[in-house]
Amino acid sequence: MPISVQNMFKERKFPFLFAFSFLLISVTVLLFSYSSASPSLLLSTNFQVSDPLPPPPRPLPTRSPNNVPVSSTKPVSKTTTAASDVDLNVSLDIKWENCQLGPLAVDYIPCLDNWKAIKELKSRRRMEHRERHCPKPSPRCLAPLPIGYKVPVHWPKSRDMIWYSNVPHPKLVEYKKEQNWVRKSGDYFVFPGGGTQFKNGVRSYIDFIHKTLPAIKWGKNIRVILDVGCGVASFGGSLLDKDVITMSFAPKDEHESQIQFALERGIPAILSVIGTQKLTFPDNAYDLIHCARCRVHWDGDGGKPLLELNRVLKPGGYFIWSATPVYRDDERDSKVWKSMVALTTSLCWKIVAKTVDSTGVGLVIYQKPSSYSCYKQRKEKLPPLCEQKTNQNVSWYEPLSYCISRLPVNRMGNLLRWSTPWPQRLSSKPPSLPSEPDAEDIFIEDTKHWAALVSEVYLDGLAISLGRIRNVMDMNAGYGGLCVIRDPMTYIPFHFDERRYKCFVGVLCLIFLAPLISYELYDIWFAAALIDQPLWVMNVVPIDAQDTLSIIFERGLIGVYHDWCESFNTYPRTYDLLHASFLFKNLKERCDIIDLAVEMDRILRPGGYLLVQDTMENIKKLNPVLRSLHWSTTLYQGQFLVGEKGFWRPSENDNRKET
Repeated sequence: MPISVQNMFKERKFPFLFAFSFLLISVTVLLFSYSSASPSLLLSTNFQVSDPLPPPPRPLPTRSPNNVPVSSTKPVSKTTTAASDVDLNVSLDIKWENCQLGPLAVDYIPCLDNWKAIKELKSRRRMEHRERHCPKPSPRCLAPLPIGYKVPVHWPKSRDMIWYSNVPHPKLVEYKKEQNWVRKSGDYFVFPGGGTQFKNGVRSYIDFIHKTLPAIKWGKNIRVILDVGCGVASFGGSLLDKDVITMSFAPKDEHESQIQFALERGIPAILSVIGTQKLTFPDNAYDLIHCARCRVHWDGDGGKPLLELNRVLKPGGYFIWSATPVYRDDERDSKVWKSMVALTTSLCWKIVAKTVDSTGVGLVIYQKPSSYSCYKQRKEKLPPLCEQKTNQNVSWYEPLSYCISRLPVNRMGNLLRWSTPWPQRLSSKPPSLPSEPDAEDIFIEDTKHWAALVSEVYLDGLAISLGRIRNVMDMNAGYGGLCVIRDPMTYIPFHFDERRYKCFVGVLCLIFLAPLISYELYDIWFAAALIDQPLWVMNVVPIDAQDTLSIIFERGLIGVYHDWCESFNTYPRTYDLLHASFLFKNLKERCDIIDLAVEMDRILRPGGYLLVQDTMENIKKLNPVLRSLHWSTTLYQGQFLVGEKGFWRPSENDNRKET
C-alpha cells in the first residue's frame, strides 16, 4: 500500500519531505522555464498548442553538390476559394469501370503490368521486363476486390497471419513448403518465420548475425536496412522488434505476390529490381544491406549490380551475403565466390566476418570503406571513382553506372561521420543539412510544426484512430516530419544534454513521488512517457520537389523517389492512410488530378483514409473525383480534406457489403 503523507509526518521523515519539496520546486521551475521552447512536458505526450492551425514552416535552404545555393519554396495556404464555397456533396459524372484484365485485374500495377511494352523489349537478360514501363495515357480503370475480401488482420497479429481471401495466391505455399515461408491454415495464411537460409527460424538467424559480428548493434548503430530479394519479408518483420526498420524489396516475379504478402502483414516493402536502372534511393542511405539467396548476379554486367549496392550503402556500412558460394565448394559455387572476391576487392570492401551456423548455412559480412585511402592505393583504378556531381541527380530512371560512388562530404570537404545512434538520430541535426546559419533552426521549426499539427489536428481534431492504421504513405514527405507520430518522445528536438537532464530530474521526481501515489497512476505516467505508435511511414519525395530524401534516411526513416504522374510500385490495397501535404501545386501542370485520384484509390485499402492539406482551390477539384468513387469526405478548418474509401466497386461489385 502507498505510504500516506500523514504517516510520513508521524514517522518524522522530515529530511525526505524537505528533499522531496526541494526537488518538486526545482522540477517545476526547470520545466516551465523552457515552456516557450518546448510546448510539451517530456513525461507527457498530450500537449496543446496555442494556435488552432500551426503555420507551415519556412523552406529549408538547399545546396547543390557543388555547394551552390538552391532556392526552394514550400507551398503556403493562400486560398482563392473560400471553404464555404466548397460543396462536399458535388460529384463528377464519371462512368467508372473495373480493369478488364481477367483474374489479373485484382493485383494490377499499371507500370509493372504493361504487357504490350514488355513484349516489345529487345532483351530481358538484365531484368528489363521487371522494370517500370508506364502506359500512356494512364489507365482510368479500378482494380476490383478479390472475392471475399475482408478488413485486414490488425497488427501485430498480422505479422504472423493474414486472410487468405485478401491475397489468394497459394502457389508460394507449394513452391516453398520445405522452407517454411508460408502455410495455409483454414481461412488464413500463416508465416512461421522460416526461409531459404533460416533453417532454425528468422529470429535465430538474426541472433546468429549479431553473435558473428557484435559490432552490429540492432536498433542502435544499425537502424535502416535494405533487404534484397526479401521473400515474404520475415527478416524485416522480425527486426521491427529490435527498433530496426527494413526496406524489403523484390521484383514482381514468379514468387507470386511475395511483396503483397509483406505489405498485408504490415511490413515495409516495395516492388523493385536491380536491372538496368538505379534504385530509387539516395546515395549513402542504408546502414546495412542484406541478401539471403536473393538470386542477383552481383558480378553481372561488369559488376554494376554490386556497384549499385555500394552507392546506396553508407561509408562504414555492412553487406551481409548468405548464399551457397559462401559455404559450398563445388565447381559452380567456387567460380562465383572467386568472382565475388575479385569484385569486392576492387571496391575496397573488407571481409569482417565469415562463418557457418549449426545448420550448415553460412554468411559473409563485408564492410564498405569510410575513407579514400584504399581507393588511392589500388593498382588498377577499376572501377573508377564516379565524377563529382555538379547538379542534383535524383535516381529516377537513371541507368546503372560503372563507377564507385564518392563518399559524402560536408561544405568544408571533410568526410561525414557515421550517423548518431537511434533514437537520437531522429531529432539530431542531419549530417547533410545545408550549412546556412538558419538551416538548423528551420529544421527544428519543421519538426515542431509537424508535432503540433499531428497532435492538435490529426489526432485530436480529426479523431483518426491510430489503432486501425499500420501502413502510412506520406506522398510529399519533406523532411519526414510526419513520422513524429511514431515516436512521441522525439517530438521536439531538444539539445540532448537538456533532454537528459530534464528526464533525469523527472525520473528522480517519480522515484520520490512513488510512495505518495497509487501504483496505478505511477504506471500511467510511465506508459505516457514510453508510448510508441505501432505504425510505419513510407516517405515519398516527388521528383519535382526539393530533394530531402537523404535527410529522411539520416533521421533513421525510409523513403523513395517517385513521380506522381505515374503509378507507384506497390500492389492495390496496401496502405491504410495516405497523406498529401501541398502535393498538387507542381503536379497540376503536368498531369490530371483524376489520374492521381485513381492511383490513390488503387493504393488505399477499403476503410482507409486519405488526408489532404492543400489550398481550397485544389481541394475543390479533388473532392468531386473522390465522391464519384463513392468515398465519404469531410472538411476540417477549411484546409484539411479527409476522405475515407469504402468497399464500392463498379458494376458487379456494387452490392458487395463491407465485412
